[in-house]
Amino acid sequence: MSAFVPDVPHGTPDRSSPAVSPASPAVLTLTGERTIPDLDIENYWFRRHQVVYQRLATHCVGRDVLEAGCGEGYGADLIAEVARRVVAVDYDEAAVAHVRDRYPRVEVIQANLAELPLPDASVDVVVNFQVIEHLWDQTQFVKECARVLRPSGLLMMSTPNRITFSPGRDTPINPFHTRELNADELTELLVDAGFAEVAVSGLFHGARLREMDSRHGGSIIDAQIALAVAGDEGAPWPAQLAADVAAVTVDDFDLVAAGDRDTHPIGDSLDLIAIAVRP
Repeated sequence: MSAFVPDVPHGTPDRSSPAVSPASPAVLTLTGERTIPDLDIENYWFRRHQVVYQRLATHCVGRDVLEAGCGEGYGADLIAEVARRVVAVDYDEAAVAHVRDRYPRVEVIQANLAELPLPDASVDVVVNFQVIEHLWDQTQFVKECARVLRPSGLLMMSTPNRITFSPGRDTPINPFHTRELNADELTELLVDAGFAEVAVSGLFHGARLREMDSRHGGSIIDAQIALAVAGDEGAPWPAQLAADVAAVTVDDFDLVAAGDRDTHPIGDSLDLIAIAVRP
């Protein structure tokens, strides 16, 4: 994620994406599309992604895992700490080269997500975080996930909540998104592809992030986006905003299960997180 377009087009070509720097092959250039760790200005979006990997990694312990749309690769590497095997797929050649160089315990393949390069019933878990909203044929991709999963395998997916990410719009605000989903639409997509036991949770700002929201006109997200839209990349950030963004941690987000919707309505969530079972 970035301050303007906070997601990564893992399954479609990133035509603005530069090649990996030959002088430092382990560093990807920030394009405004993929999230990169260890950058203060990206820290909010990075932590917002990282928390989902950390909270859901327990489902990957001792299992064969595919990350469909791996981006920079930090998530696949995190999962590799507990999984038996991690295969990562991404469309972007620069990202694949970067992952291969920086994260040697991840097996990475360049391919289109609409045709996953794995045999039928070959993995236990498919991870797909902040990707589905970029894909032109979402139905075909989800069917591919079902194909490569073993019986009782899990598809774990996250995506921005359309209701809060592009409020009041039929088309996404983010120019790199093809179709955004609300909770019901995400559930329908998974059920129609043959998945069962679909549970959708929501990601919310915790108490410290809500305090930051208050300091920045009601939304630390909007404050970052306003700077990106202004287009002056050389302009310094306001000191308080820069300090707050750099200070965000995974503990500043609340991942709320579907059963707790009385206190956290799913429609108010920032991101949707689905776990679905292949029968």
